[in-house]
Formats: sequence, C-alpha cells, structure tokens
Amino acid sequence: MAVSSSSRSYDDYSIYSSLSDDELLQLAIERSLTENNDAVNPDTNAFNDAISSPTITNAANTTTAAARATAANTARPSHPPDATNTNRPRTSSHNPPETQCAAHYSSPNPPSEQPPDMKTFDGYVSHFRTGSGKKMVAYRKPDGTLVHLCPEPEEEEEEPLFEAISEGDVNRVRAMAMRPGANLMLPSKPGWLAIHQAAWHGQAPCLKVLLSAQPGMINKCTDRGETALLVAVGKVQPRCVQVLLDNGADTDIANYDRETPLYKACEKNNPEMVAALLNHGAKVNTQCILGWTALQEAVVRNNMEICEMLMKAGAKHSVKNSYGITPLFTAAQSGQLASLRFLLKHGADINSQAPDGATALYEAAKNGHEEIVEFLISQKADANKAGKAGLLPIHIAAQRGYETIVCMLIKATSKVRVRRVGMSPLHLAAERNRDEVLESLIEAGYDVNAQLSEEQMRLYEDRRSTVLYFAVINNNIDATRMLLKAGANPNLDVFSPLMVAARLGCTETITMLVEHGADINASILTHPTTFPAVFMFSMKYLPMFKYLLDHGGHALPCFDCSYGNKPHPPIKTTRSQRDELIYTERGLPEPQHRKGVQFCEMISVPSICRWAGPIIDVLLDYVGHVTLCSRMMEHLDSYSAWSSIKDKAAPPRPLLQLCRLKIRQLVAHRRLPKLPLPGVMIRFLVHKKESMEES
Repeated sequence: MAVSSSSRSYDDYSIYSSLSDDELLQLAIERSLTENNDAVNPDTNAFNDAISSPTITNAANTTTAAARATAANTARPSHPPDATNTNRPRTSSHNPPETQCAAHYSSPNPPSEQPPDMKTFDGYVSHFRTGSGKKMVAYRKPDGTLVHLCPEPEEEEEEPLFEAISEGDVNRVRAMAMRPGANLMLPSKPGWLAIHQAAWHGQAPCLKVLLSAQPGMINKCTDRGETALLVAVGKVQPRCVQVLLDNGADTDIANYDRETPLYKACEKNNPEMVAALLNHGAKVNTQCILGWTALQEAVVRNNMEICEMLMKAGAKHSVKNSYGITPLFTAAQSGQLASLRFLLKHGADINSQAPDGATALYEAAKNGHEEIVEFLISQKADANKAGKAGLLPIHIAAQRGYETIVCMLIKATSKVRVRRVGMSPLHLAAERNRDEVLESLIEAGYDVNAQLSEEQMRLYEDRRSTVLYFAVINNNIDATRMLLKAGANPNLDVFSPLMVAARLGCTETITMLVEHGADINASILTHPTTFPAVFMFSMKYLPMFKYLLDHGGHALPCFDCSYGNKPHPPIKTTRSQRDELIYTERGLPEPQHRKGVQFCEMISVPSICRWAGPIIDVLLDYVGHVTLCSRMMEHLDSYSAWSSIKDKAAPPRPLLQLCRLKIRQLVAHRRLPKLPLPGVMIRFLVHKKESMEES
C-alpha cells in the first residue's frame, strides 16, 4: 500500500516492501518448509505452527489473531536495513532479492496453479488471513503436503437496487426507481435487469413499481434469452406472472432453447400459470429446440387438467418432435396411462410409428409398463408391427424378461409374423437367461426347434441357430433341461451343443444332451477331423472322455493314420508355417488340405500331449487289434511309465476284450443294461471298474 514519505516506518524500507501480500505469504510458507527450521526466528516458528495445524473447514474459517500477527512478521527480516544507504537498489516482484531463500517443498513438485476439484480432491482445506487481513485458503493432502494456495474468492456485493428487490423493500425500490436520472436498463450482470431480479424472487409489488417507472423493459432478455415472464414461470411465481401479463408481457418470446413461457409452465406442472398464459393468447403448438410442444411436456407429467386446457386451446396431438415421436408415443414410453387414455379419446393414432418403426406398444413392452401394454392391446393395438432390427413387441419383452407382458402379447402376436422375423422370442429369452419367459413361451406352443434365419445367423461368429445352443453356451442347465424335455433337437447346429458343453466342461449338460440323442460322432463341416470332433474338447477330462466312449463314441477312427509307421511331418505352430494343426481362439483346429485332422496330430498339440499316454490307454479299452502309428509311439516312448500302454496295444488282444467289442457292436449301448445277463457281465460290457477277472 502506498504511503507518504513522512509517515514511513522502518518496515517500509524493508527489502520485501515491494512484494504483494500474496508474494509475502508465499515467501513465509517457503521459509516454513525449509530444512533448517531451527534457524528461523521464533516468529516464523509460530507461523509454522499456524500453517501446520490449520483449521479444517468446509466453509470459510479463519485462524486466530496471533497467527495472523505472526504471518505478518514472518514476511519481513528481523532487523531493518540501513535507511541512510540511499544507493541501495530497490527490488521488485519481477526481480526478487538475492537474500530470498530457495523453496524446499515437502513434495517434489510445487503447489499447482489451479485449485483442485473438490469432487475428487482427497485432503482438507484450511482458511486463514495474512498480516494485512487478506483471506486465504490452502488445500492440503491428508499428510499435510500443500497442494494449492490462493486468495478466497470474494463475494460480489449486490447493487443497492437489486438488494432492495431481493429483500422485498418496496419503498426503497420506489425511491431508487423514481429518482431523476435512474437508469433501470443498466444490468447488474450480463442481461440481468431489475425486472428479472423481481421476477426471480417473486416480488410482485416491486415488479409493479419497476414497470410503472420503466414499462419499456418488460420484454428485455437475460444473457440466456429469458424475459422476466419466462424467469417468473421458471421460478413458479404465479403472482409475478400475472403482473407481467397484465402489463403486456409477450407470451411467446422463447429462450435460446426455444422454450416459451407456456412450455416452461407445463414443465413446471402448474395449471394456474398455464391458464393465465392461455388466457393471454399464448401459442400452443410452438416447439422447443428438440421439437417438443407444451402438450408433449404435459403428457409426460400426466397432468390431465393441463392437457384439457391445451387441447381446448388448439393443441395438436399429431405433432412430432425432432425424433419423429408423437405425444402418444411419449405417454406409452413413460408409462403415463391417464395421458394415453386422454390422447386416444381425442383421436390419436394408436399404431403410429416412429422413424425406426417402433410403436407405442413396442415402447411400452420395452420399458415394462404392464398397464400400458394391457390397455393398448384392449384397444386393438397392432402387436405385429416390427420395431428396430425387425423385432416385434413380444421379442423385446422376452429379451427384457417381462414375463407378464410376454403372456399378454402371446395371444395378440401372429406366429407366422414371428417366423418372418427370422428369430423366435425363445432365442432372445434363452440368450438373456430369462427362464420364466422361456417356460411361458414353450407352454404357449412356440417351436423349441426354431432356427435363426441366415441373416440372423451371420451375426454370430459360431453360426449358432437353435434355442438350445443359446442355453448350452450360457451354461444354463435349467433352460437346457426345459428345452430338451420339450423336444429340442441337439443335432441341428453346425457346431453342436454337445461340443459346446464339452468345451465348457459341463458334465451335467453333456449327460442330458447324450440322453436326448446328441450325436457323439458328429463332425464339423468347416473344420473336418477323422475322428469324432467332440473328442477335441474332452480329452483333457478323462472321465468325460470315457463317458462319451461308453455311450457310443467311436474309438477306432482315432487309430487311423495315413502315415502309419512312417515318419510324420513336424507339427507347425507358427503362423507363417501353418500347414498342420494349431488351435484358434475358439478352440477349433485350422482347416487342412487333406481329408481332415488326424487324432495323432491332435494329441501332439502342446496343450494336450502331456496327457497322450492316458488318452491312448483309455481308447485301447474300446478297440480290438490296432496298430499304433509312429507319432503315438513317440509319445509313449517319451515317458517310461507309459511303456505298459505299448504292451497293452500289442497283439493279440485278450479274448474278453474282443468279445465285449463284438457284443457292443451288435447291441446298442442303451440296451446293454437291459440284457438278460448277470450283473457282473453287464458291468463288464459297460466298462465299469470291476472286471471279469476280478469277479
């Protein structure tokens, strides 16, 4: 602060006298954070205490007067310089004195220039004053590290006229508004006039005084394009609205979002203001920036009183917003039954469609509004109009799991129309694990063997097509059981559900599928193998592998090899050398140029070869005289404990084994337990652990 030369004290000659309050405070803090705190004078230590133990607040608090005093002393040296040395250079804030200490922060980085975001800031805030009384605020981490320091934001003082309006002091307002030379068109902030202040605070008497003093400002707008009338409506001040209307306020001036006072009154759900605006000729079909009318806003609020007033004033229920949606669609979408009834009573088209094809019924089904769906169906709404992606209301309800709505729509939906979609609601219910919906659809007679159309099938990389596939790949045992019990065929997909279950390692699902006729020996047309393809996904789970062999899996093709005793070409694993077998991300082998992947090649894959011995051992129980190819012999020779497996494969095979194979060839595996034979023989035939020799 500037002072005359006659009133200067020795402090004013300090080398720090040219620094501002902020710079002095920063210097004090830097001194308090230096490593040699003991060398600082006692006053500075006192200031350190004040800084290190701040008052933690969420509002503006200050430290004690003692702390403020020490803060002032810390910013100056203990002794003044020689005042008689007139040649001593003066310093400035741009060129700090040489004696200023370097800052040593407790963190490697200095405090930030911008205050932290209080929504994410992890720490505390302290408030204090400088020696000159300036309010400051410090942001600190939980460990006390200073993050940011800045002056407290100063509250703007309100102008006298605006203060009088907010307090409702009519006499003061009259005195200031009526005095000669008063300029009521002067804003307190961008576009904010006294008339807006009165409308905001609901001061109708002040509003009357202002309008009598300056009638021409009645339709002036704020920086957001809002008139006093729109401000009053937005703040729900009906008395101010009436005063403004009585003084000729324009009812149709919209803000920058093109919202008129009538639209805003409907948004605020206030019939009194709506009636006042309509009585003064407000246009009823004006659209906001999103194309909504006052009627559409009233429909969302489900206010029948306002809807009635708007319709009597000429509101059109067919006006569409920017998304092509009518008020009827909005009522169904938001679940407003009263509004829906009202609009249909006044002739709205129940089957009108949005640009994406969705109807009111579709939207109600999608959002789970049971009463709306029931009412629309009772009013003959068409349940066979498709929405986006060609789906019907029953599809979207099944996908969302709305069982009650699905049951309502079953009778109203044509199964022929469903088939044209190329996807059954069963598919969507199974995909999302909506078991209750799945059960209802099955009971209603929907085909459990319905397949996706070619167009829908292409949306899935695995080319799935059946409902059963969706249930199995989700590992949903209950849905799988339900579908199989209803007659689902497990052999319709390109990649069979049995293979999916084997890949997932779900024994219970595999058992159900096999019991319901799943083809264990099926192949994959796109990735052919010389052996049953399901073995690829079950070899590492020997109990599962054995179960599949017990129930009809063909073991003999596993020993067919085009190379025989000759050397096999090496297994290529690099992408550039991919002539032979490797695994893709989905667990399928790459297509081969030959007739298909051989079993000896499959067990040579690094992820399986460690189980080669036990796998071959299990297979030998299901074949007669076979010859092990050179690749299989290599695997058995790689581990000494597997030498007995080679002996097991050497001819001749035991007579009991050959007899068992012959019987199994003549009798289907399902009939084996029913043969009129002793139990021990039955157990032998079905490969139970107990053998004929042990018995």
